Amino acid sequence: MSNGPIIVDRGDVVAKAAEAIAALLKQAIETRDHASLMVSGGSSPKPVYTLLSKAVLDWSKVTISLVDERWVKPGQVGSNEDFIRNNLLQNKASAAQFFGLKTNHTTVRAGLATAEARFTTLTKPFDVCVMGMGGDAHTASWFPNSGGLDTALSLDNQNVLCEIDASGCPVAGEHLSRISLTLKAVLDAHSIILFIPTAEKRAVFDAVHDKPLDDAPVKALLQAGAKLHVFTSPSS
Repeated sequence: MSNGPIIVDRGDVVAKAAEAIAALLKQAIETRDHASLMVSGGSSPKPVYTLLSKAVLDWSKVTISLVDERWVKPGQVGSNEDFIRNNLLQNKASAAQFFGLKTNHTTVRAGLATAEARFTTLTKPFDVCVMGMGGDAHTASWFPNSGGLDTALSLDNQNVLCEIDASGCPVAGEHLSRISLTLKAVLDAHSIILFIPTAEKRAVFDAVHDKPLDDAPVKALLQAGAKLHVFTSPSS
């Protein structure tokens, strides 16, 4: 796509991001009688989800799942599923349908097909993907130079999900086994919201243009063009 991303960096970007997501979901419901929302974990989008959970729309027609997940069971430290249940599936949004990515298998590789099958009843492309970005320029679980990154970012990969081995990636912490949406699944979405709320992370994002993709995987989202809406702090 020739058009670049839409940058929103003035005013209350938390409120604006929540309003934008709600508007996109309403539009999808009006157009297709259903909406799909893929969401990221992490502390940055928490206030967005708090506001979004109170949005007035027909949440019973919204299906929510995750952009990525640590390979931990719900109830264990680090579970994105728990985070979303506690921060988004509240208030009016408690009426939404939700499914997670973690299966009962001991490894991501063993559970990948089962997790992928959960998406078969969900109309694709997704309506909205909400992405975040770490200080190392990762998004989803696409960590710089991580195991499985090439497969995750290959546009020839038609799968919705992929396995990531984040060994050697300090930002990943103790949870190195990850399951994540593929780049193609994200780029195919009708709209992508990238939430980068701090000036420090904005500086990281602005610098990715000059970096190799393996070192700054968030750069891959720029291929979405005007479907990518970046809610961020102003450039210094």
